Amino acid sequence: MASTRRLAAILAADVAGYSRLMGADEEGTHERFRAHLRELVDPKIEQHRGRIVKNTGDGVLAEFPSVVDAVRCAVEVQRGMMDREPDVPEVHRIRFRIGINLGDVIVENGDIFGDGVNIAARLEALAEPGDICVSRMVRDNVRDKLDYAFEDLGEQQVKNIARPVRVYRVRNPAVPDEEAAPAAAQPLPLPDKPSIAVLPFANMSGDPEQEYFADGMVEEIITALSRIRWLFVIARNSSFTYKGQAVDVKQVGRELGVRYVLEGSVRNAAGRVRITAQLIDATSGAHLWADRFDGALDDVFELQGKVAVDVAGIIEPALQAAEIRHSANRPTTDLSAYDLYLRALAIFFPVTKRTDLSGSGIARSGDRD
Repeated sequence: MASTRRLAAILAADVAGYSRLMGADEEGTHERFRAHLRELVDPKIEQHRGRIVKNTGDGVLAEFPSVVDAVRCAVEVQRGMMDREPDVPEVHRIRFRIGINLGDVIVENGDIFGDGVNIAARLEALAEPGDICVSRMVRDNVRDKLDYAFEDLGEQQVKNIARPVRVYRVRNPAVPDEEAAPAAAQPLPLPDKPSIAVLPFANMSGDPEQEYFADGMVEEIITALSRIRWLFVIARNSSFTYKGQAVDVKQVGRELGVRYVLEGSVRNAAGRVRITAQLIDATSGAHLWADRFDGALDDVFELQGKVAVDVAGIIEPALQAAEIRHSANRPTTDLSAYDLYLRALAIFFPVTKRTDLSGSGIARSGDRD
């Protein structure tokens, strides 16, 4: 079937912190997510004359012939989500992030492609849980037709889009700002194991064409760190919501529920690249490790892979040392910790009953006769 083009309003939605929620309760999260789609999201899209293009695993992509209908649908979905899961603790509730763009799309075999779709997906990634972010074209087309307020978030440089995108946040009239602020300020609890978020690396080259390299570098590092089984790594979709923003690592730690944050920068000049990285304890703001890596851009993929492996290899012992320090600071009155300490001693220093030369009757199994 030949492809066609048309102007459409594109709505992209996903679940904020989906990887964290799945890690805590995989089956329960999946069932609740499917119920939200079936009982709220899908009916609202149909009610507002939209078409579900596809489900994306943790979200949905839909198109509307009217941008007014798309925004109305998004607001009603977010309003509806406020009343769902009243018995679920706030930190475990499913919350959608929604992005809406108005643009030209390519339609082929029922799917849609093009910058119009890509921008909607980037807007969704910039939205906070429970929020809606729209492009300037969307805001301009609906601001005199809908009784919603828009907050200007400024121009944002987003992945694979040459020009910055002007982003606006839709203020949901059902949620007064004074009520929404305290809920957003509540920190997420730390998981049971060490946790880290890799923030988007800053492109210091001044060349927007180098954004792909910086983003690819971060993706490679996230993949390398994910291979460390004892480490909880925040998914790219969550950490990239901070792209292009000056952030406080303590705030990142509270919002993503992580103890450690890795940030860095990329600078390219004359065919060579310099990558810097810093590991920070998000609970205290202290720098735990920092280094730089230099290389040639002859083979981009090889360079990204090598740096990612090197960073992961250096960070692993640094995180282990930091965790030991955290454990050492636990109160001595913690009997469960003391019990685990005694069990560890028995494993690392097993003993056997036998008579040694000193007559003590007990010696370490590793002692020589």
